[in-house]
Amino acid sequence: MSHPIEIRSPSLIAHFFSGGFRPFFLLGALHAALMIALWVPWFLGFIHVPTALSPVVWHQHELLFGFVPAVIAGFLLTAVPNWTGRKAFTGWPLALLFALWLAGRLAIAGSEVIGLWAAMVMAGAFLPVLAGLILRELVAASNSRNYKVIAVIGILFAAQLTFFWEFDRYGRIELADRIAIATIIFLISLIGGRIIPSFTGNWLRQNNPGAIPPAFNRFDLSAMVLSGLALAAWPIATAVPTLVPFAGLALIGAGIAQFARQLRWRPERTLAEPLVTILHIAFFFIPLGSLMTGAALLLDEPGLRTAGVHAWTSGAIGAMTLAVMTRATRGHSGQALRSPASTTIGIYIPIVLATLLRIGVALAPEYTMILLPLAGLLWIVAFVGFAAFYGPLILRRKLI
Repeated sequence: MSHPIEIRSPSLIAHFFSGGFRPFFLLGALHAALMIALWVPWFLGFIHVPTALSPVVWHQHELLFGFVPAVIAGFLLTAVPNWTGRKAFTGWPLALLFALWLAGRLAIAGSEVIGLWAAMVMAGAFLPVLAGLILRELVAASNSRNYKVIAVIGILFAAQLTFFWEFDRYGRIELADRIAIATIIFLISLIGGRIIPSFTGNWLRQNNPGAIPPAFNRFDLSAMVLSGLALAAWPIATAVPTLVPFAGLALIGAGIAQFARQLRWRPERTLAEPLVTILHIAFFFIPLGSLMTGAALLLDEPGLRTAGVHAWTSGAIGAMTLAVMTRATRGHSGQALRSPASTTIGIYIPIVLATLLRIGVALAPEYTMILLPLAGLLWIVAFVGFAAFYGPLILRRKLI
């Protein structure tokens, strides 16, 4: 008597490296949580991390050049095959790329032991390798439309090199983090301006018929050009003080333009579905950060400047990465494109509250010892929540 043979999908390791979003989203989220879990008590003087960087500089580097590149890699390695029609980047090549990213994190964390220059080389290798792999796919498919993504990665790599140079020479960072933040915010504006109105329109057509976001037009282009100029002027004004008034006014103008642009995407009509609403909430921190940062430049107000930067980093970057990671993971694991209560309560609400509290720390520094740990805890909850709720979807193998 014959027995049916159950054929299983590839091993867990092979499955884990079957798509870029799997290793980079999951481990990127865990890194984001661990980064804050270490930084807050370190910053407050309770622990020590064996890195040659100061607490603030390590925090800056690992957010901008550790966590964010992981999410960028997960997104692009998943999206580029759809853009080009070519085979996805999987298997051992993906595993080696992920190992390169992970080695950079360990090198920076242990740079007090292995030496700062060795750590810089290891941590700095990931972005150019990623750019080269993505460029190869785009060139092979003659997909020149998306070359701008390579330019953005190149600027982010230049910011990382500037970061290392600044720290080696001055022991602090003033220019590199502005270049990196401005580049990432522009990238979110660029990609967000493509996916948010598209996802919103798709959901509205099915669930809330009526007005939908208009197609990309000259108004969107004008807002992007203004934002690009403002974001470029912001780091330049660090070295050229005479540009500070221009940068401040440009950022305020960009904030108004981006907010008007977002209103055209009908965010108020998406409140019934948090999976879509969170995209709008995350994007809102771009104009808010622009307005705060622009006003801070004009008023020379350090607290407002810090608040604006954290509206961008904790809000636009933190919330948008979680919004994209949850949606992409659900889509690629065959789940319904809706937010279950666990996602809304365990991921979206904590990251938004963490951002608001972090802005509060900047505006009311006398409450730092209360608000900063609470903001850090909520950030950790959000990213651990992603790992807990979406890790099983990422790791799950199907019978075939």
